[in-house]
Amino acid sequence: MPLAREVSFATDERIFNEGGKADRFWIIHTGTVALDVHVPGRRAAVIETLGAGELLGWSWLIPPHHWHLGAQASSPVRAYEFGAAAVRELCGNDPELDHALLTYVAGVIASRLRSSRVRLLDLYAPHGAGEVP
Repeated sequence: MPLAREVSFATDERIFNEGGKADRFWIIHTGTVALDVHVPGRRAAVIETLGAGELLGWSWLIPPHHWHLGAQASSPVRAYEFGAAAVRELCGNDPELDHALLTYVAGVIASRLRSSRVRLLDLYAPHGAGEVP
């Protein structure tokens, strides 16, 4: 927590865009954030909505450190912001922290991948195309 700083985002404020430089991340304290993905020829598709206690942003950990999704505040948001370089340096000096953070973030990535797949199938696949036998 000594590396964190409190920040806030207004409703509808764009927090980051897909493809932008991922140099920070947040833990949401209050409010909600919509994660979206660019869909050519259509509006961005909301993949998932995050709330209190959730990690916003994992792309800072995986080179080349560019956002894989976009994020926009769905309501007023208060969050703790962490600079990616400082956290990566801290992890480089503490293998236990590094392992714990990588394990946690891998779980977040897996969850977001599942949410993305389900949401995109809901939006764009023919009815029943995503059903698993």
